[in-house]
Amino acid sequence: MHAAVLHTLGQPPSYAEHPDPQRGKAGSLVRVSAAPLAPLDLLCASGTSYFGAPAVPYVPGVQGVGVVEESDSVTVGTRVWFTSSAGIAPGDGSLAELAAVSGDDLVPVDVPVDDAALAALGLSAVAAWMALTWKARMRPGERVLVLGGGGAVGQVAIGAARILGADRVVAACRSSGAASRAEAAGADEVVLTSEPDGLEQRLSRACGGQVDVVIDPVFGPTAEAAARVLAEGGRLVNLGGSGGDTAVFSSAVLRSRSIEVLGYTNNSLTVEQRRGAVTAVCRHACDGGLAVSHEVRRLDEVEEVWLRLASGDAGGRFVLRP
Repeated sequence: MHAAVLHTLGQPPSYAEHPDPQRGKAGSLVRVSAAPLAPLDLLCASGTSYFGAPAVPYVPGVQGVGVVEESDSVTVGTRVWFTSSAGIAPGDGSLAELAAVSGDDLVPVDVPVDDAALAALGLSAVAAWMALTWKARMRPGERVLVLGGGGAVGQVAIGAARILGADRVVAACRSSGAASRAEAAGADEVVLTSEPDGLEQRLSRACGGQVDVVIDPVFGPTAEAAARVLAEGGRLVNLGGSGGDTAVFSSAVLRSRSIEVLGYTNNSLTVEQRRGAVTAVCRHACDGGLAVSHEVRRLDEVEEVWLRLASGDAGGRFVLRP
């Protein structure tokens, strides 16, 4: 088969011939139709992640969409969304014509969502949906602030908050391009964070004084400012640290308002929770409520796309088609 094959850690993969995957006794063989290139793929391929350095050569790609071609447990021809542990554990991933997938990592998809659109949503959408519904326990009528609103998680969090009945949804973004994506996702107002002075006051004004839920894939100084505008019983859910690995929170503010600062990772989900989240995301994507801005490219363009994502010149999510 053809695949994106990584031969050297820290370098982009190349489009090359690679042995077909072997599905094993409990697995399925999936004909890949679309696979996103995610920051996690680059992190694993750098050899510097906390997962450890993967053995090379291997095929990156931690998620994808396709059709089951061989399986003892799933009907052949079933359309599926799937995950892989490529770069985290031994084995190849989704950036290929074929992928071997274990039974727990397959989710059948029976709604007419475009393959590329579903691939772009993927794990980012799972994280945003579960951060709001499970971790933040968001209720209808609450006000939601989404940090990093122009990213994949942010775009879905904005749309999901709308679906879940938020009274007001505000996004915080670093650039005008990100702000445009957040507005397209349904944000009532966008606050630019490129100028840190007065950020707390600008967030407060945009949120109508205070906010009940903060979805935070950013952390750092932006999360610090967001925490200071949380209302009584407010919840900040952190999903990442693109803006910094540390943040300082006031003990007085946390205690006086009974604020919760919560951590979230998709790795903590059960198989049933992840399947339920994917099913919900697919349903709302089909209705037009959830989407992630994306650019579709051919798999043989993987080296160029990889370098663009690494340089920060993405502007949206890349989805590769074999």
